[in-house]
Amino acid sequence: MKELNLLMSFPFVDDYCPPACVCYDSVVQCSNKSVGKVPYGIPYGTRQILLMNNYIKGFQPDLFVKYRSMEVLVLSDNWLTDGAIKGAFSEVPSLKRLYLDGNRLKNVPTDLPVSLEELRMDNNYLKAISAGAWSRCPGLFILRLGNNNLGHGPDSFPDAVLSSLRNLHTLSLNHNQLTAVPLGLPPLIKELYLKGNLIQQVREDAFRKTRALEVLDLSANRLTNAGLRNSLNATRLESLNLEGNRLEHVPRRLPPSLTSLNLEGNAISSIKKVDFSRLKKLELLGLAGNKIFQVAPGAFRELASLHRLDLCHNALQQVPRQLPRGLCVVALTNNKIQSVPHDAFCWGNESRSLRGFVEVHLEHNLIEVGKIDARCFRCLQGFQLVHSD
Repeated sequence: MKELNLLMSFPFVDDYCPPACVCYDSVVQCSNKSVGKVPYGIPYGTRQILLMNNYIKGFQPDLFVKYRSMEVLVLSDNWLTDGAIKGAFSEVPSLKRLYLDGNRLKNVPTDLPVSLEELRMDNNYLKAISAGAWSRCPGLFILRLGNNNLGHGPDSFPDAVLSSLRNLHTLSLNHNQLTAVPLGLPPLIKELYLKGNLIQQVREDAFRKTRALEVLDLSANRLTNAGLRNSLNATRLESLNLEGNRLEHVPRRLPPSLTSLNLEGNAISSIKKVDFSRLKKLELLGLAGNKIFQVAPGAFRELASLHRLDLCHNALQQVPRQLPRGLCVVALTNNKIQSVPHDAFCWGNESRSLRGFVEVHLEHNLIEVGKIDARCFRCLQGFQLVHSD
């Protein structure tokens, strides 16, 4: 009997690797193996089990109980359903990262382990979430719920439904059905991704308590200037993406903490001198794909930190005047530019103008190169490049 017990336990020793897998150190790699179940014999001392892109439909609830050291479990792109994973993760004491994206799940598991720090459930069939789902894992750090059906109905994503996740750092809700930025978000959240929803407005108090927010992606929504009025009040915001909305002018009262601002693919027609005057830390500015035909002289002049300016695919008839001295790349392709003002690149104290590496893109415009006054580029020295047709 003793020999029989040894034989039965043999496949789970630390130096064994299931035939369908590849093992190295404490990692068992069984992804892309076309298996229909978790391979038998994965050592109990394994720290990472990778089972991505298989045909796994389920497993017995106590399968992972003996994996006391497992920290990462990847079950992405399988055929798992709610019933198939019920009770499977509650007794895994060291599990930190659980990937369930690309399955057939309709609900967030309610038996998540207290040790969990990252949960991925993108590309499932989630229609609603409840506060009870997070009661067992208050230390969750990263939560990804993109490409689901959240927001489809008033009770789908209730206000403050994530408020118990006091340590949440990153939240992705890309490509759902949300019509407004959720209220009652965790106070320590730093990155919020809401791309590809149906958001028409950001309520004034949406970010009032999220003082740590640094990255906000609201691209590919239905935002208008009225829908953004007085709402972008996150005082530490560094990166703001508003690409692909319905903005007709640059939003007012943008946070002065911004270093990156993307306004591409909107309906902005002109740039006023005051539009960016408060953004002294701005390094990257995207304005491509709008309807901009007019830029006030000196509109970018005071952006001392600006390195890259993209104005491609607009309706500009001339290069904007008094571009900032710290600029490294200015992209102006596919406009209707006919002239380059003498003070576009070289203005004021010329010894200080555009001294760094400057790359100017003027392809696909209406400029006749022979008619450009060479003095327009008199301050471009060293490694500067001017690209034209």
